[in-house]
Amino acid sequence: MSTPVLFPTESQIEDLVATFYARIRKHPSLGPIFARVIGDDWTPHLKVMCDFWSSVMLTTGRYKGRPIPAHVRINQQRQGLIAPEHFTEWLSLFEATAKELFAPDLAASFVEKARRIAESLKLGFAFHSATPEIWADLPPRAIPQTSVR
Repeated sequence: MSTPVLFPTESQIEDLVATFYARIRKHPSLGPIFARVIGDDWTPHLKVMCDFWSSVMLTTGRYKGRPIPAHVRINQQRQGLIAPEHFTEWLSLFEATAKELFAPDLAASFVEKARRIAESLKLGFAFHSATPEIWADLPPRAIPQTSVR
């Protein structure tokens, strides 16, 4: 009996990032959001995403960013460009891509991390929103609205 593979190689991370974001670009609702923020040159973003997933899955520490403030700032600057339903679409596409590329155990490991990341981002959005209840199961105004700098 073989041991399940729960840790990807760097090459597998690169394949996931390239495949997933190629699909994002073609997605009818997610594609335009990413295009407005990233523009035409996706190379820097893909590199950051490879560093991010390497840090998440392999604990390499290559990613040095702060994803919650970065995403909240984008949403504040673009007047609510990102909506709660986009997280569902993002996760669905991510899960389908991981399941297509990897053995079930490795795909499940990626998806579990992606779900946790999405929840953290949604909570960050809720914390900085005038309507936090749309982001999570929170009572209205349970969290004070703040701005990210």
